Amino acid sequence: MSSSIPTSADSGNSSGGHRQGELRVLLGYAAGVGKTFRMMEEAQQLKRQGKDVVIGYFEPHRRKDTIAKTVGLEIVPRKIVTYRGVKLEEMDTDAILKRAPAICVVDELAHTNVPGSQRTKRWEDVQVLLAAGIDVITNMNIQHLESLNDHIFNITGVRVRETVPDWFVKSAAEVVMVDATTGALLNRLRRGDIYAPEKAQQAMENFFKESTLAALRELALRQTAHELEFREIAEMPELAKATSALPSPEKLTHDRLLICVTADPSTAMLIRRGRRMADYLGAECFAISVLSRRDGRRLASNIEAIEKHLNFARNLHIETRTLQGDDRADSIVDFAHRNQITQILVSRPKTTSLLSRLLGTDLVLQLVRKAKDLRVIIVAERRRQPQPSAV
Repeated sequence: MSSSIPTSADSGNSSGGHRQGELRVLLGYAAGVGKTFRMMEEAQQLKRQGKDVVIGYFEPHRRKDTIAKTVGLEIVPRKIVTYRGVKLEEMDTDAILKRAPAICVVDELAHTNVPGSQRTKRWEDVQVLLAAGIDVITNMNIQHLESLNDHIFNITGVRVRETVPDWFVKSAAEVVMVDATTGALLNRLRRGDIYAPEKAQQAMENFFKESTLAALRELALRQTAHELEFREIAEMPELAKATSALPSPEKLTHDRLLICVTADPSTAMLIRRGRRMADYLGAECFAISVLSRRDGRRLASNIEAIEKHLNFARNLHIETRTLQGDDRADSIVDFAHRNQITQILVSRPKTTSLLSRLLGTDLVLQLVRKAKDLRVIIVAERRRQPQPSAV
């Protein structure tokens, strides 16, 4: 079972200038749902149609049925990368560019390249292929979507380290959900179609618990539905031109979000939440930090953490600002008023000193008091409930 989400992007070649390659993403909720199998089926079909298609990277995982689907397809050899005396294999992006196929199939989009590689993530390699005019078919699981990182942790207890920015997935010409019921997936696991028997048993006790799989599948289905709705709304202005019955583009989007960036570790969670909220609302999004001379020596120790959070926000295509001001709340509220911000997002630190509350220097309390004409959303980091230990 699969559901397809087309974008409103033009799928044809541009009439002039350099053509940007098209991206097609196959989305699943767990290993074994059939993403790679489906991808190779599509590659075989394209080859039968006379298309110039190659496999840029394929991870077989010893799955015989999937390996059989690659027979007859041209595979670009991997490159060997030596790291700490160990030889490892990676996708050879330069070799693919030299080969210059019309279509390239790339497995495991969220993969992190070996340290020292020209690019850190495989999705960045795919960007290069797209920029060269090569169409790419690739795949990933829902747990690798950056904005869902905290939600996935609450579901699974596992902090996913390999993520893909939401904006990159949204840039795809098409996103297709490759689905399988949790029962069918568990049957594949027990038969040894996904992992070797010893690893399969371990998986069923952890990530492949039926309740976890059900939650991930529901999340993937919701994400698919949300993307479909979002893209239908994006097409409304064109429909309005034809019917004169729909609101103008300016009226479709009016929210502007501001994310308060501090050195607190919870800021990463806040940025993900803000990005996802902005996408849902179709809103503009800003992330700002305020540097104050009053911070004194604390500023030196915090500035690295703040800059790390700002870089993270930029990677998610959030516009960032660094303000100077002795009163952080005043600076934030002033920026909000000058930039027509409608909602301010601030995280509630896990610990707040009683003294800062009594003196009125707590940022959250100050914002609530000073931004009375704005909506201030206080986001607390969720704590996972302790899981019962295995007997």
